[in-house]
Amino acid sequence: MLLAIDTSTRYAGVALLNGDGELVRLAHWRSKQNHSVELLATIQSLLQSEQVRMKALVGIAVALGPGSFSALRVGLSVAKGLAWASSLPLASATTLETEAFLYRHTGKTICAVLDAGRDQVASALFRADDGTISKVREEDINTPRDTLFSLPSPTIVCGEALEKFGATMSEATPEGVTLALPYLPGQRVVSLAYMGWARLN
Repeated sequence: MLLAIDTSTRYAGVALLNGDGELVRLAHWRSKQNHSVELLATIQSLLQSEQVRMKALVGIAVALGPGSFSALRVGLSVAKGLAWASSLPLASATTLETEAFLYRHTGKTICAVLDAGRDQVASALFRADDGTISKVREEDINTPRDTLFSLPSPTIVCGEALEKFGATMSEATPEGVTLALPYLPGQRVVSLAYMGWARLN
């Protein structure tokens, strides 16, 4: 099995894939700055529910951010510690990649957005090609409106920032740009798990 860990933002998540790369367990929650307390207990609960020991895992995937420094530090520290202690390979993906991954079959350019604070969003632009994604523009921080008007057509905008800025962005969406609403937070850690599985294989 593969264990995926995401503590990038206010939403934390843990997922387990079985030996065939299929999702068997998922836990996600809105953390109130308690990632360090909640994460290990959640991992233990997921492993116990599947009667899996750490030694039985084939690898760990972890989200790299962007996100909250303190929250990211918890996830990265736990992932690296577990991988080192059990001699497991460790895969990673940026949080913007994992947000975009769900839309890899749309045939559109994908813009993933995360809340960067101060009424700004962090974003990156990806190209969807035959079920994979590749970055076509580096990460940037800008206002939601300026981000929207920098996009080519057609583009789908996705990611956690839509939860906060979705209404504002809907009022200023240019032609050819679609917002992936509503935002569903549990999908990101599942995408991380699938990306980690592919990269480890």
